[in-house]
Amino acid sequence: MLKAGIVGLPNVGKSTLFNAVTRTRNAEAANYPFCTIDPNVGVVTVPDDRLEVLGKISKTQKIIPAAIEFVDIAGLVEGASEGAGLGNKFLANIREVDAIVQVVRCFNNDDIIHELGSVDPLRDIEIINSELILADISALEKRKDSRIKKARGGDKEAALELALIEKLIPHLDAGKPALTLELNDDEKLILRDFFLLSSKRTIFACNVAEDELAEAQQNPDAHDMVARVREYAASTHDAEAIVISARIEEELVELAPEEAQEFLADMGISDSGVSTLIRAVYHLLGLRTYITSGEKETRAWTIRQGDKAPAAAGVIHGDFERGFIAAEVAAYDDLVAAGSKSAARDAGKLRIEGKEYEVKDGDVIEFRFNV
Repeated sequence: MLKAGIVGLPNVGKSTLFNAVTRTRNAEAANYPFCTIDPNVGVVTVPDDRLEVLGKISKTQKIIPAAIEFVDIAGLVEGASEGAGLGNKFLANIREVDAIVQVVRCFNNDDIIHELGSVDPLRDIEIINSELILADISALEKRKDSRIKKARGGDKEAALELALIEKLIPHLDAGKPALTLELNDDEKLILRDFFLLSSKRTIFACNVAEDELAEAQQNPDAHDMVARVREYAASTHDAEAIVISARIEEELVELAPEEAQEFLADMGISDSGVSTLIRAVYHLLGLRTYITSGEKETRAWTIRQGDKAPAAAGVIHGDFERGFIAAEVAAYDDLVAAGSKSAARDAGKLRIEGKEYEVKDGDVIEFRFNV
């Protein structure tokens, strides 16, 4: 299961958000109960309204959503790349995740002291990004020394690595994450083996005050701090910035689902932002969902973007991939519009696809196989 690491400076709402995300998603699927793998790791189900709709059509007995892992990573302090604070642990934990959720404080509150004495979201982001980049530069310098010797000895693979390192270091020295360096396909493959911290896809979670959430969600450009983070995220990381309120999430944890919806409605919002964040992280990880639906269960299956039908079948069972014959596929919207599989078939919306079919997000599939 792929992991997203929640990072941020101390007192930005990072751990509060983690606790809220993992607890509030606990009750959504009996087969994916929240489990504490470590004190700071939790399995989170991915909100997907399509499952309930298909479940009603199929008169299903059980709904099973997709899931990903969230990791609450120790708070960072300036100098982490040199071991300050829990720097070594922080960097090691980031190295193990597949994507980063960077929580940014976008509210003023005299009762919650910012460790740097003032609230400045872009400064906070730059501190974290700088530490990741500095750690990457240090790792590349060490790798460069060993590759120089091998390249001089005629090692072609070492020569290719050395060429990429010499391209990366000036880019990082300019304060730019490795993620934003333009590379060809061969260079991207080499880069994966470097395990650079700044090469991980990132999404920014703008943590706003309770009374600012509704307005910030509806018109984020009107909220000065959120607007600045959104602009920064887009221009430096080609990334999203999601508006959340960790304090509201903390309050929602103690409420039943119906009470939580009523609480949010009274505030003039339909969602606290966490569902949007989880879905955004799921897509950030390059994950997509196809669905199987019948009387026994309606289930979301996780695949990678671009996976073809046999690989998607293999997510259910290896025999499905080995003995793949065909996939009977209907797009979610077509199936819902038809009202049933048989009606979709009669309308020509249920089609047979072969081994080269690239599965789309929301496809409703039944596989044919023989082993």
